[in-house]
Amino acid sequence: LAGAHDMDHHFQDAPLDANMPVILGLIGVWNTDFLGSPALAILPYDEGLRGLPDYLRQLEMESNGKALDTKGRPVEVGTAPVIFGDRGTRGQHAFYQALHQGRQLIACDFIAPMESRHTTGSHHDRLLANFLAQTEALMKGRTEAEAVAAMEDQGVASAEMKGQLPHRIFEGNRPSNSIVADKFDAFTLGQLIALYEHKVFVQAVVWGINPFDQWGVEWGKELAAQILFEMEPDSYETFSQEHCSSTLGLIARLKAHKAKTP
Repeated sequence: LAGAHDMDHHFQDAPLDANMPVILGLIGVWNTDFLGSPALAILPYDEGLRGLPDYLRQLEMESNGKALDTKGRPVEVGTAPVIFGDRGTRGQHAFYQALHQGRQLIACDFIAPMESRHTTGSHHDRLLANFLAQTEALMKGRTEAEAVAAMEDQGVASAEMKGQLPHRIFEGNRPSNSIVADKFDAFTLGQLIALYEHKVFVQAVVWGINPFDQWGVEWGKELAAQILFEMEPDSYETFSQEHCSSTLGLIARLKAHKAKTP
């Protein structure tokens, strides 16, 4: 809480050009509405932050996943991007390929501590080396000449180079933020969470939407309550006109399965 309180004061008092939530929020608006990025990858290089992508997915998408502004008018730009992510070393072997060479431009937030919470020898240095390498690779890419030089250094045969060359070129210019703390403890974790909460509020202000309601979630709950009742054996005919054909078919399938299951 002390760290969150510290970030609250920073958000309130810092000038706009040095205000971290404002800067992070405006970068997000730029990536979504001007660069056309449909998603944001949250990539913490710290095992203790393994739950952060899940938390931020709920925070951003439930708060700003809206199509109408506060006056009920359509928002004419993109709002909340799709949030996903994982610990950096896991993500590198899962979806980083799409970050570097996929057709969709995916923005990234890389997060790392300079100090490890454990005595790990050179492990933390290797972790930070990967952190820095990924952000630079996304930004700089790799030219044809650099790819050729790398293959020559690796001893790739000339006959194989032609086929491999297009796949070893990276266009670069892919957006990412690097968020670095001295270390992650209770205080800096509070700062980090509050940073993103205020960032979401900044974006809501820019888009003119209310981040504090979740009517899409409520509608789903209402339907679920109705369907739960309709799954009872004698309720199908009564409500059959209130659903689309696909939902009716699924309800019938579920009821039939329940009827034959002990």
